[in-house]
Amino acid sequence: MSTVPGHLAGWMAPSRSTVEPLDSSETITALVAEYSTTLYRVAYSVVRNAAEAEDAVQEAFLRVLRHREKLSEIRDLRVWLVRIIWNIVLDRKRRAKTRPENDDIADYARVLPSGERLAEADVISSQEYRRILDLIDRLPGKERQALLLSAVEELATNEIASILGTTESSVRSRIFRARRELGQMLAKEGITR
Repeated sequence: MSTVPGHLAGWMAPSRSTVEPLDSSETITALVAEYSTTLYRVAYSVVRNAAEAEDAVQEAFLRVLRHREKLSEIRDLRVWLVRIIWNIVLDRKRRAKTRPENDDIADYARVLPSGERLAEADVISSQEYRRILDLIDRLPGKERQALLLSAVEELATNEIASILGTTESSVRSRIFRARRELGQMLAKEGITR
């Protein structure tokens, strides 16, 4: 009779996995290692400021950490993470209403190529890059979003559709219109690329 309570005690004791959630620190570390650069590029493409983009990426991973128990339910982690960062930067941009006027020197360090080019050529290249970004900012919102996700992040149309909450055909139309309009604006500015 003394063996029955022992067996029942082992049977009744909750398993380790039901008491404590699985250790997801390795999973989150792997996500940071694999997707932090991608998320930074998405954030930077919207906010155009290195510090703000880095803050947004940190906030995105904090959100992932808060919802780590749902990680096993996510079908495509890359699309899910891009959607999180996209929403964060758009929310921040809406709250700020205006872009900051100061330029971050780290922004230019990422833009300028390293090589044997003259400093003057680098400045011209940086200025053209800034003008192109300003032209992209003048595109209608939906077209700009689709173009940035397509060109900067090289996401497939189905992934962009998932992030933006629209259809693939709508995404393809938006990208086509954005490229056409950007091409016209570049021609007016005299930028040939």
